[in-house]
Amino acid sequence: MGPEVISWPVRSWSSGIIPPSMSQVAGDVTRLLLDFDQGNPRHVDALFTRVYDELRRLARARLRQERAGHTLGATALVHEAWLKLVDQERVDWTNRAQFFAVASGAMRRILIDYARRAGADKRGGGVSVVTLTEEGTAREVPLAELLDLHETLERLRALSERQARVVELRFFGGMQDADIAGVLNVSVPSVRRDWRLARAWLSQEMKA
Repeated sequence: MGPEVISWPVRSWSSGIIPPSMSQVAGDVTRLLLDFDQGNPRHVDALFTRVYDELRRLARARLRQERAGHTLGATALVHEAWLKLVDQERVDWTNRAQFFAVASGAMRRILIDYARRAGADKRGGGVSVVTLTEEGTAREVPLAELLDLHETLERLRALSERQARVVELRFFGGMQDADIAGVLNVSVPSVRRDWRLARAWLSQEMKA
């Protein structure tokens, strides 16, 4: 089994604890985004936890509603979580980019955990493909291929943390170059160069 996607601890509203209402969670997420923008990165853990929980809830709801072999729209779930969890009138584009950066990591973890539990590489796991976004275009990826991508991406991370992050933000969060540049604090040309290099490397490695 490959390494975990995110090292941040993930807590869930379980063990008999009454979960907060959606309005409470949305208020927390908005506040955490604003605090994060004001230079409090320690709130990333709490933000990740709330985003992860909501994305997992949305994914499970989709799986219950759809027939076996359907397509799970990963990037669409991230956008849905953004609309549900954040007060749009209180945040700006920087907050939006920060949210999508956290959500892309959470979405990747959810998909990989699901694929591992389902044994998608052997049995299909009920969901045959996952719709992800690449350069603004939806792409359907079989779960078995998603596992290969995850493992290859971890090898890339060992070589270039930033290139691996660019791939994650584009592929799992559907983020645009300008937003990625803002999150990583680099120029847009640097993001595009990282993407070209990473895509070529991943393609070669996954064909090997």
